[in-house]
Amino acid sequence: MPITRGRLITLEGGEGAGKSTLLSGLRELLRAHGIDPLMTREPGGTPVGEAVRAVVLDASRSELCPEAELLLMFASRAQLVREVIAPALAAGRWVLCDRFTDASYAYQGGGRGQPVDRIAELENWAVAGVVPDITLLLDLPVSTGRARAAGRGEADRIEVEADAFFERIRDAYRARAAAEPGRFRLIDASATPDAVLAQAGAALAPLFGGVTS
Repeated sequence: MPITRGRLITLEGGEGAGKSTLLSGLRELLRAHGIDPLMTREPGGTPVGEAVRAVVLDASRSELCPEAELLLMFASRAQLVREVIAPALAAGRWVLCDRFTDASYAYQGGGRGQPVDRIAELENWAVAGVVPDITLLLDLPVSTGRARAAGRGEADRIEVEADAFFERIRDAYRARAAAEPGRFRLIDASATPDAVLAQAGAALAPLFGGVTS
């Protein structure tokens, strides 16, 4: 039987949205359907990407300008697509990715004020046409997410930003979800972890019909 293209499922959301918890639950859900997903993240997922992640999240690098941050994110993304995601999809693997291109529209666009057309130009060049099959947007009030994130340890360079920064991110994410309802699924991330997983599972259910053995 010929190998069919895999699926790319991305998780998006602000700080404290519960993406890590949901990713773990989704991995087990997919395994229950006979799918062994490849797990990755942004920035990161490759040696180059992890080095970029260390720079971008380093709280001591206050001098990093928004333009450099945006370019670094796409450098990590370009490497991840070519080294990990595109080969996996071509081989029929399903990929679960903690953030992808939508994060740049939210964080560097909404949060940092970088122009949308600039981000779109970088996307067209860097991601080689790779678009998620489904994007799960974990949405919750900024105050709730920040309270959760506060218990994770010392804040990184992104987490030290003010509430207004994260409100702009949330607004940008919700605007993208409204503009692309066929791809996005809005998840109420203020619910319990089990309820969040149930929402995500229902959103992914249409994909399971296309699984080949």
